[in-house]
Amino acid sequence: MLGVHGRKPAQVVVEPVARLMIKLGVTPNQLTVASASLTVLVAVVLIPTGHLVWAAILTGLFAAFDMIDGTVARMQGGGTKFGATLDASCDRITDGALFAAITWWLVYSYDAPKSLVAVSLVCLVSSQIISYVKARGEASGFTMDGGLIERPERLIISLVGLGLTGFGVPHAIDVALWVLAIGSVFTILQRLVIAGRSPQAGERIKAPRGARAEYSDVTGDPSPESQH
Repeated sequence: MLGVHGRKPAQVVVEPVARLMIKLGVTPNQLTVASASLTVLVAVVLIPTGHLVWAAILTGLFAAFDMIDGTVARMQGGGTKFGATLDASCDRITDGALFAAITWWLVYSYDAPKSLVAVSLVCLVSSQIISYVKARGEASGFTMDGGLIERPERLIISLVGLGLTGFGVPHAIDVALWVLAIGSVFTILQRLVIAGRSPQAGERIKAPRGARAEYSDVTGDPSPESQH
């Protein structure tokens, strides 16, 4: 939800920073890689060692650069296809590192019950699936805007849960992970429904390269190859 509706208010802060990056000669791809690298470093170092408050603050700060790189690209005339691919790939890496680190901490420091560890793993896997469904749908020509739990919500909920836990609030991370797991599974189904209801949903696609064509057309007539 915030991915669609939260960008315009955020531009008040993001645009001045983006202009500064342009003046300094920093490219969007450099921002993407730097943001992802710092976010992963913070997650895998601070969370397993129990520095949850600092992990939440610094992860949120570095993750904010995810908006800056796109703004820099638009101010310079638009992003590139490689830049978009790099940005999406780095997002998946940082999400994976964040929830892997949380799961590690749950097992080795929090003495979490097995059910909570399982819920954390659901968050880890579903964070990748949510983004994949959107990317695959858009590649097929669908409009895949929106969803209950997008990346901004995922980061906010998980980082607030971490931070509150670091401040001693009992069961804060438990609640955050359960909310994320349930909301994420709902979002996957929500996006699949959006794709299924798209006007292009019934369009046929070409067989992948190297696959054997079983039928020559939609009428069901066997292809010459399949008759042999």
